[in-house]
Amino acid sequence: MKDFLFLHLRDLPYFRALIRGVEATYYQDFDLPAPVYDVGCGDGHFASLTFEQKIDVGLDPWHGPIHKAKKYGAYRGLVEADGAKSPFPSNHFASAISNSVLEHIPHIDAVLTDTARVLKPGAPFYFCVPNPRYLSELSISRVLGDWYTEWFRRISRVEHADRPEVWKERLKKSGFELIRHWDYFSPSAMRVLEWGHYFGVPSVVARVLTGKWIISRTKWNLGLTEHFVKKYASPEPVEDGTFTFYIARKK
Repeated sequence: MKDFLFLHLRDLPYFRALIRGVEATYYQDFDLPAPVYDVGCGDGHFASLTFEQKIDVGLDPWHGPIHKAKKYGAYRGLVEADGAKSPFPSNHFASAISNSVLEHIPHIDAVLTDTARVLKPGAPFYFCVPNPRYLSELSISRVLGDWYTEWFRRISRVEHADRPEVWKERLKKSGFELIRHWDYFSPSAMRVLEWGHYFGVPSVVARVLTGKWIISRTKWNLGLTEHFVKKYASPEPVEDGTFTFYIARKK
């Protein structure tokens, strides 16, 4: 298997690389029959590192990221559109993914309903989102209280950090059935991610000055960072995990 952690560390601030490296490992065991639909493909970086096959369609409403996705070549086609108003016909796709996207969408029910519409009956839908522990396990909240928790939720643009029971009901109403789910990314890993927002400021400066998060993508430059975060990059499910991965299927 690829070293997904280091592949992401070469291009991203370490806190984003940490969670993406974990998530990328899960997809290696999934069956993704074509055509495949990526709901919220962003700039295409994650797909370019995670999948050997090209994803048939990446959809995203944001103009900037989806045009950046062209350079990675991970998609056969890219569509700039709202996930609640997909331009594709019903029963078109044989599988779908959405990696750490659905938590950001205010009109989540409409997006899930339209995603179900464009999938063929029985098609799998794989996605991951933060759960309530994403916010309850923040270290600085223990000192600064609820205002910090709310501030962190806003800067990370999380609209839905919900329990599996909530997602199960959403999926049911939208035309899916929940097949399986598991929690991952321990509270200690979550706190490493939290502090990464602040220790990652040099990466922001590099991005502004050069257009790249990481100037030197070499092992010698990233070795210490990799050594530190690697112990938190376990893909093993944990009962108190702060994120949840879901496998659903269109009814």
